[in-house]
Amino acid sequence: MSLVIAIDGPAAAGKGTLARRLAEHYRLAYLDSGSLYRGTALTLLRQGLESPDESAAVAAAKGLRPEILADPALRAEATGALASKIAVIPAVRAALLDWQRDFAARPPSGKQGAVLDGRDIGTVVLPGAMVKFYVTASDEARAMRRFKELQAKGGTALDARVLEDMRERDSRDTARSTAPMRPADDALIIDTSALDAEQVFQRARDYVDRRIQN
Repeated sequence: MSLVIAIDGPAAAGKGTLARRLAEHYRLAYLDSGSLYRGTALTLLRQGLESPDESAAVAAAKGLRPEILADPALRAEATGALASKIAVIPAVRAALLDWQRDFAARPPSGKQGAVLDGRDIGTVVLPGAMVKFYVTASDEARAMRRFKELQAKGGTALDARVLEDMRERDSRDTARSTAPMRPADDALIIDTSALDAEQVFQRARDYVDRRIQN
């Protein structure tokens, strides 16, 4: 039976790190669903559309090419900011829904399952996933992690501004009418505020193993 793991949560909580660790450990395919929205946003930015209307955003989502998901510009601040804005558009989410479900149903490279992380994987994209996690952390812990990440890349963002931007994005993601960010009812919630990556992985791995055995 295919093993599908859905991981949701806010930015900088550690869900991406956990998703990649679990995918490697269980030899599963991995998809960062946020990269689809970032890829759509990057497509728009390269068209000179910093504030696109709905039709342009939907067209970019429907025409998204897989190769753009490996573009380093996906991680740029401008790309992430626009991605968060277009992610509230229901038609954009609908355009990318089949992509995610198809990835889980038919994982690439002959993998026997998949790990997907995002903000509505366990609630909307894959409500029937065998294992679901909601990875979270305090605003301050997440902002500090993001601030250090930006510094390591040579950025000059102020700590206070990082926290403000993060709260604005969280507000958009939780308040949107379509697929708001929230834990699935059957998700294991992991607060990573006081945990390192290894502790988070161990806790998640133990839970997955129990689910598989049952």
